[in-house]
Amino acid sequence: MADVLRKIPDSVWNRAIALVIDDGSVDDTRGAFENYVEGLDKDPAGNLKKSRLRYMRFEQNHGYGSVVKKGVSEGIKSGAAYVACLHGDGQYPAEKLQDFFDHLKSNEAVLVQGSRRLTRGGAKAGNMPLYKRLGGTFLTSIENVAFRQKLTDRHSGFIVYSADFLKKVNLEKLSPSFDIDLELISIADARGLKLAELPIPTRYAGEKSNLRVVPYGLRVLRQVLRRLGA
Repeated sequence: MADVLRKIPDSVWNRAIALVIDDGSVDDTRGAFENYVEGLDKDPAGNLKKSRLRYMRFEQNHGYGSVVKKGVSEGIKSGAAYVACLHGDGQYPAEKLQDFFDHLKSNEAVLVQGSRRLTRGGAKAGNMPLYKRLGGTFLTSIENVAFRQKLTDRHSGFIVYSADFLKKVNLEKLSPSFDIDLELISIADARGLKLAELPIPTRYAGEKSNLRVVPYGLRVLRQVLRRLGA
């Protein structure tokens, strides 16, 4: 988590609030957060970053989707123009946040998703497990048939959103699990809103994932069938 915060560009810290949500973890996320804050005393921009950091803990694990919904809700309350969701394991490039915010604004899109398939070598170069590469390619291909706008990596969790779009979504009806990202993309597509994507590196280093691949895949296919039947 601390490594992710360290990679956020100063240009983002100058205007953003970073909310760290501890989803009932048992790996001492709070301790890691406090150590990071203490270390900011050696950072020239440390006081600014301290003023923009928030910590929140769920006493029990509520699932990825619940964390996203809470983060999005707090982002909207703060008056932010854009909201980004970052995984604490460092899988996604926090250092690219400013590029994504700029792209979102200049392209008048409602969301920008990071694509691991647009980089040289693709997901394989970043050690993504074979079953995830094959599964992601299969599901993305099917989804691109069902939805208006075509994307190359619909199952990347690195997404930056326009707050104006998020304000018009009933977050409570969305999934408490990993498919919340797909639901938000699907809603934007169904409303004819513009989607965009930028390349990001793939980073896998043997970290443990809570994603249950088969149930997730079945939920994705259910979304596709709903779209085709709409």
